[in-house]
Amino acid sequence: MSERDFSARSSNVSLLHLTKRFRSLDGSGEVTAVNDINLEIRAGELVTILGPSGCGKTTTLRMIAGFEYPTSGSIFIGGRDVAMIPPNKRGLSMVFQSYALFPHLSIYENVAYGLRVQKLPAQEIRERTERALELMQLTSMAKRFPSQVSGGQQQRIALARAIVIEPSVLLFDEPLSNLDAKLREYMRDELRKLQKRLGITSLYVTHDQSEAMAISDRVVIMKDGWIQQVGTPREIYAFPQSKFVADFMGKANFIKVQVLGIEGEAARIEIEGMRFTVPRAGKAAPRAGSALLVVRPEALRLLPLSSAQGSAALKGRIDRFTYFGNIARYEVSTENAPLLIETYNPEASFVFEEGAEVGIIIDFESARLLPAEEQEQIS
Repeated sequence: MSERDFSARSSNVSLLHLTKRFRSLDGSGEVTAVNDINLEIRAGELVTILGPSGCGKTTTLRMIAGFEYPTSGSIFIGGRDVAMIPPNKRGLSMVFQSYALFPHLSIYENVAYGLRVQKLPAQEIRERTERALELMQLTSMAKRFPSQVSGGQQQRIALARAIVIEPSVLLFDEPLSNLDAKLREYMRDELRKLQKRLGITSLYVTHDQSEAMAISDRVVIMKDGWIQQVGTPREIYAFPQSKFVADFMGKANFIKVQVLGIEGEAARIEIEGMRFTVPRAGKAAPRAGSALLVVRPEALRLLPLSSAQGSAALKGRIDRFTYFGNIARYEVSTENAPLLIETYNPEASFVFEEGAEVGIIIDFESARLLPAEEQEQIS
């Protein structure tokens, strides 16, 4: 079970017009959990499906795994349509939120379980199990039971058991949600390192935005069963295609503006009688009329009101100040919209108190435009 073995076995995954409907609880009709989605996952890629509870992300994962059959549509793994094939015939492994370890089996036996089910020769089972334990740094505790090790070590056991069968695709269903914050961050980084080393195609489901940003080659944002946007973490964060995506992926401010015109990628806008240029307005920018300027909290800068007089700055008042050490967070009221502003390394700059009148400078290089009325962008 070398790293080369995984790279060679990794498969691409294609979802074509995938739909899943369930009977409603009262039996009066059907509820659409996943609605006609299309997605291509390249071999060796780690893609995260991100969205709020009930968006369809776990149902999508369960259909790929074979635990749910689609109402319609196709699931291709390595070019083979597996939509109606049993889970054990798909060449996949899944890491669950609960780890699903056998408490009565040793760590060694937990990892070897899938190989024994396949009825492989004893020597091959021993060799592959030992390599998986070594890869996950579990060799020294192979004779212990799951209850005798920590949560992070249980997660490693679940990973070892998943990779020992050399799957073509690895599925993760919120695998870190049971860990405390510090351990979750550590295991997140370890998991990503392992996936990159092995080059195994991986699909990861989470509701944690920071987790998705940290580990993913690409992120899929879902809402109400629909795919809203697909892109790299940077593309999703810097170029959201809808208000929902902008607000869900990190924090965002929405400033009401008038679009005066579009020239190439740039837009000319007006805010409270002042005119500005947005150099990269984004694909969703309206060509004229009312719009929302999307600005991240770190792209706003505060000035004392006396210093802002005569400058192209919005005027506001500090309603709340929260100090986090490395970040100062301000909630600011303006005539246009309430704003959230974050200043990094606040000790190196002026700290504003609650009630202070301030000027607000916008970094238009990182700002984007969206239609004033919410319009979902379906990728």
